[in-house]
Amino acid sequence: MTSSADMRTKRDNVILAIIGGTGFEGVPEFAITRQEAVDTPYGKPSSMLYHVSLHGKPSVFISRHGAGSRIMPHQINYRANIFALHELGVTDVIAMGAVGGITPRFTTGSLALPNQIIDYTWGRKHTFVDDQVDFDILEGESGHAEFSYPYDRHLRESILSCAETIGMPVIDHGVYGVTQGPRLETAAEIDRMDRDGVDMVGMTAMPEAALARELGMSYATLAMVVNPAAGRSDEPISMEDIRRVLEKTTNKACQLLLAFHSIG
Repeated sequence: MTSSADMRTKRDNVILAIIGGTGFEGVPEFAITRQEAVDTPYGKPSSMLYHVSLHGKPSVFISRHGAGSRIMPHQINYRANIFALHELGVTDVIAMGAVGGITPRFTTGSLALPNQIIDYTWGRKHTFVDDQVDFDILEGESGHAEFSYPYDRHLRESILSCAETIGMPVIDHGVYGVTQGPRLETAAEIDRMDRDGVDMVGMTAMPEAALARELGMSYATLAMVVNPAAGRSDEPISMEDIRRVLEKTTNKACQLLLAFHSIG
């Protein structure tokens, strides 16, 4: 069974949102037309919402971790972020995220478009199904959103097609394992994830993807592999090394986003 989002073809009135991840606080080439402070029934989003334009196409940008990347993954108000984007009419979301590579394809410095999720998080506010929101805006009968395939197929294919057009390698498919954070994982935890079929590990894809699905928004993650996961290298994980790799992969991700906004 596919979601209603997966049945979409090329549409009019698409409004794209970019959720910036660690080390990704903006796309300098985008022209900011205005910035907006939005409040929601779930509180304030992580950052201002920046309305940007490129080639006359509207977009919205939000920094998931806030100014200076100070909001830890388990502290992010995911509901406020997604609800605010929905209130602004956003239809499609590309979410950036730094991940560690587990299986051999997911080498440091690569970009990937996962197609599946395994959620290892706990205690996060993971649904809009409560007294704060009108059920009429939710996807699925009685709030039971269909989530067999958490990433929108059409949006993923559009990004992959754009990457091919500009000659940028992007790994197609992969399972994203989402951990609670903020600590990194143990080698034994990574071994368990490997046995579970996980290819990459990060801390922010859930509940973000599920919340977007509840509100009927097309959602895809553009993952940046910034290090081998715990136990997958002879060297300890170094935040300095991660920052160095993140700078390079962020530049590649920016190029792809700019091309997608121009071509897509």
